[in-house]
Amino acid sequence: MAVDALDARVEHVGSLLRPQFLRDAREAYTRGELTPGALKAAEDRAVREAVAMQEDADLPVVNDGEMRRESFQSELTASCDGFAGVDVNAWLWGQWHSAEVGDVTIARPEGLAVVAPVRKRRNLAAEEFAFLRACTSRQAKVTLPSPSLFANLWSPQRSAGAYRSLDAFLADVVQVLCDEVRELVRLGCTYIQLDAPHYPLLIDPGWRAFYEDRGWPLER
Repeated sequence: MAVDALDARVEHVGSLLRPQFLRDAREAYTRGELTPGALKAAEDRAVREAVAMQEDADLPVVNDGEMRRESFQSELTASCDGFAGVDVNAWLWGQWHSAEVGDVTIARPEGLAVVAPVRKRRNLAAEEFAFLRACTSRQAKVTLPSPSLFANLWSPQRSAGAYRSLDAFLADVVQVLCDEVRELVRLGCTYIQLDAPHYPLLIDPGWRAFYEDRGWPLER
């Protein structure tokens, strides 16, 4: 059946590739060679350029390209206390297969775990939305990770002192994200996208065993 072009809509899903100047700024900040203000200025520039690119493509919905995030998932651990062993590989570990770069295996960071009750220090995405809203007159979208993505952070060996089960931990994660949605709505955000790209991992026997070891059998 033919689809009328007026009924079709295209929008950007989430992360955009970080420009080199932002990558350089983030690395300099990590080395202690750049102030927080200078890093924020680089992020601001990257967001403005990302918004301009989406507007030039005439997209009706725009986001900030997740330029302020180390990973699309990382704002939970950046905004809340209670975690250990978190670095960029907390979101990248596993086996990757690509025609461009070949097969790559990244080890899970040693000690990665939630080790204390989660305590929120700041909002995850409210600042992102406030700046994005000032950069565009189009529909502004904020992306948030699905709570279930953070099953990765609960360890049967290291997390039991803080949370006796994965479900107990995720109940607090759900509360953090619900509070974030309420704040975004209060600020005027009308479009929030929840990302849950981990479900296909359950097809892989290794990943399925990882989740089942945490009390999540495939049938659930």
